[in-house]
Amino acid sequence: KGIVHSLFSFFMKKSKASSNSPKGNLTASQEDYLEAIYHISVGKNAARAKDIADYLNVRASSVTGALRILGRMELVHYAPYDLITLTEEGREIAEEIVHRHRALERFLVNVLGIEEQEADEAACRMEHAVSKGIVERLVKYAEYVEQCPKGGISWESGFGYYCREGCNEKGCRRGPATKERAKEKDTDD
Repeated sequence: KGIVHSLFSFFMKKSKASSNSPKGNLTASQEDYLEAIYHISVGKNAARAKDIADYLNVRASSVTGALRILGRMELVHYAPYDLITLTEEGREIAEEIVHRHRALERFLVNVLGIEEQEADEAACRMEHAVSKGIVERLVKYAEYVEQCPKGGISWESGFGYYCREGCNEKGCRRGPATKERAKEKDTDD
């Protein structure tokens, strides 16, 4: 949990400088509602307030308040006791939130070796704080780790080994990490 907490803290600090949302001022809770409506709508084409309350494990009165605000922001089509759908802008924002969540979860699982349940929970908290640029960089790194044939990087041979065994100059399987060795490696390529 230490590395996930550290990453979350780092991303939270970064988020203070810029907003992730085109609307500019969405709270993490409002983003959660948009994401919930998006996921529910994928299967049902629309959501009901009860579906959203069940999905987020919140009271119906909380859902009603959030939907009124999101409706005023023109991110959802909402009327009491009616089906709820995302507006075009609401759908675009929700898709970006879902993309951030999936990318962060994939990075945590595939690159850092975090268990899926913990990665999902951490990604849910982090998705509100991570800019699109950081997410795209994490996606590229995850792709590099997964696909690069020359990289030779895997969870088992790299960071996973370090997490299990630690590393020092005498016991490291990769040898000492020196500037001279890095220069030699650069000239070999």
